[in-house]
Amino acid sequence: MVARIVPFVVAALAVLLIGVGIMVGLAPRMPQTTPSAQPEPLVPGWASPIPLPPAVDGPQVREGASGYADEAWVVATAEATRIPARALAAYAGVAIWKSGDSFSCGLTWTTLAAIGEVESDHGRHGGSSIGADGRAEPPIFGVALDGNGVALIPDSDGGEIDGDAEIDRAVGPMQLIPQAWRNWHIDANMDGVEDPHNIDDAVMAAANYLCRASSDVTNEQGWRAAIGAYNASAAYIQRVADVANRLAEDAGIERLP
Repeated sequence: MVARIVPFVVAALAVLLIGVGIMVGLAPRMPQTTPSAQPEPLVPGWASPIPLPPAVDGPQVREGASGYADEAWVVATAEATRIPARALAAYAGVAIWKSGDSFSCGLTWTTLAAIGEVESDHGRHGGSSIGADGRAEPPIFGVALDGNGVALIPDSDGGEIDGDAEIDRAVGPMQLIPQAWRNWHIDANMDGVEDPHNIDDAVMAAANYLCRASSDVTNEQGWRAAIGAYNASAAYIQRVADVANRLAEDAGIERLP
């Protein structure tokens, strides 16, 4: 049997809230402000559920989230979807892991991968890449969240997480803002370090955040609520939906009814 790993969650499962009923969300890597941008959809699409990836069991299991998905499936699906295998192992492994914990919300690997693609091209933004240990090198830092076409988020970490002591920046392959990482930090690859630049840790933190934002993402309203907590833009939600559905199609996966 796969050993169960219990994620660290802050006391009382604190969720990021600013003001009354406003979720901060996880900042995008860069604003979508090109003049040729299409108008935002009135009602964005969504990514309907798909079956879980095949899981490994017994002695084949490696420690950490990336060891949960069947290796042959990861190799074949990485080729079909053009997602780097190390990143795909994290997306699929976290989806399997979350399906068995008490805070499961029905997240699929395609939704997690879609966010990873939109935010950092699976850890490849700016010439970075995900190593065998799961870490993005060089580290990925987003734009300064100074209110110039993006959210205004004053410095919250003294530069400890994002390297900027004046204004917050999103960090890592899933572009977590420092406040989000402080609430959802976790060592998902079991190396003894909680690292937002590690694909396993970052994807698990994002998954825990999404499932806190919406307890059921297997329906349209719940899925949009989760992605909207990450970024409230209807265009962003639509883009994540489009990528998630494309990945499912590329992988030859039939969506569940």
